[in-house]
Amino acid sequence: MDQCVTVERELEKVLQKFSGYGQLCERSLEELIQYAGGLRREILQTENQDGDLSGTISLVMTQCCKRIKDTVQKLASDHKDIHSSVSRVGKAIDKNFDSDISSVGIDGCWQTDSQRILNEVMVEHFFRQGMLDVAEELCQESGLSIDQSQKEPFVELNRILEALKVRVLRPALEWAVSNREMLMAQNSSLEFKLHRLYFISLLMGGTANQREALQYAKNFQPFALNHQKDIQVLMGSLVYLRQGIENSPYVHLLDANQWADICDIFTRDACALLGLSVESPLSVSFSAGCVALPALINIKAVIEQRQCTGVWNQKDELPIEVDLGKKCWYHSIFACPILRQQTTDNNPPMKLVCGHIISRDALNKMFNGSKLKCPYCPMEQSPGDAKQIFF
Repeated sequence: MDQCVTVERELEKVLQKFSGYGQLCERSLEELIQYAGGLRREILQTENQDGDLSGTISLVMTQCCKRIKDTVQKLASDHKDIHSSVSRVGKAIDKNFDSDISSVGIDGCWQTDSQRILNEVMVEHFFRQGMLDVAEELCQESGLSIDQSQKEPFVELNRILEALKVRVLRPALEWAVSNREMLMAQNSSLEFKLHRLYFISLLMGGTANQREALQYAKNFQPFALNHQKDIQVLMGSLVYLRQGIENSPYVHLLDANQWADICDIFTRDACALLGLSVESPLSVSFSAGCVALPALINIKAVIEQRQCTGVWNQKDELPIEVDLGKKCWYHSIFACPILRQQTTDNNPPMKLVCGHIISRDALNKMFNGSKLKCPYCPMEQSPGDAKQIFF
């Protein structure tokens, strides 16, 4: 994280210089244009009938050319300073980030099956992003066969999202109405919020849309039980149509952030309906890798320095625990309070008769003969009475 902050600091310096340089250019050029325009008007007024310029005007012209030349040279010099700042950003990246990450790779990791899975994940990511031509090209080059049925949901989702981004609600409303039963089964409020946004867009039209807004309010009827207060607020705002919603106590209804929220809600509920994760698996894996990579590079260097061969040779297990943050928590985990290790399929959590939970390895190490004494309470019990639990 410190490396990122260092690079970001250098980048901010460049952006500040770019901003300052742009303002300086505009101000300098505007001054030159005004100066040259004034000089032109003066020349036209004092020009001799035979077209010859007086000595004074010639001197002023010379000074004008010199001023233009000095200004251009000054701007060019400042532009060179920006180039040096940009180069410092590159040097900061090279200094703070290890460009060679091949040392943390494991030989044989990308075998045939793994490579196929990676290609499928990449194709799905491109479908999610609406990059259909790239996904199809990857399928051809990698030899993957993707059914049209796998692609169609992503095409529709991207079409609806693109419409929502330009504040067109009709495609999303049609989709929500056609999937109403399934959305209501998962307690989704998507359809109501889409109707709410459409109603608000009618309110923004003022009294001209009053009749249409009242007519459209009938769409709120199926949601009256769960969204009664929201509907009351919407209907109360009709009183202020004449003076404008933006000048009323209901101005919060015009918050622009609700358009970004509706895009997130649609993505979440649509993906849940299709049995997909909200975020792209490739994006999640890439973000997790960026967090874990510095720690893996450091541990690899320590292993090589101490010549600890064989410490890291497992393809499905890391030599150290890497905290990826709560965003990457997708399932419950249990760490044995005795051995301070996370439980696995081979070492599952075991519930003792007294209710305390330890790992199977800890259980095997603690019992003496036919009896086991709980490490947290004085109850003695038989190891065979412990039961495996599942989170």
